[in-house]
Amino acid sequence: MKRFIQVTCLTALLAGSTFAIAQSGGYTGPTTKPAATGYTGPSSVAMSTAKDLLANGKDDQYAKLKGKLTSHKGGEDYEFTDASGKITVEIDAKHFPQGVNIDQNTLVELTGEFDKETFGESTFDVKQVKVAQ
Repeated sequence: MKRFIQVTCLTALLAGSTFAIAQSGGYTGPTTKPAATGYTGPSSVAMSTAKDLLANGKDDQYAKLKGKLTSHKGGEDYEFTDASGKITVEIDAKHFPQGVNIDQNTLVELTGEFDKETFGESTFDVKQVKVAQ
């Protein structure tokens, strides 16, 4: 009986060690920096301007805009302004960078999809917001 208990304890100890080794990897402690989300490397999406996008943009065209969010129009709609003009952009709250305050003076780079409307106002549907350097 004593031998059986020793073998059982040894088996449990080895199994626990194997589980602990399999579970290790990566830092899981507290952090003050939010986790990065999405791809942040180089892109082939072309930089555009508000004026050019409104005049020549095609529906569902991916583009980047660099400028400022000059006002909140309500809901997900914001007025975006660059040196060329203004365009309404739609930004879901989840696309804003965590822990970063953005106001009308913050230079941002927006990546998203142009929604060209035949009737009504064309908008830019933002998929990523980055504070520009």
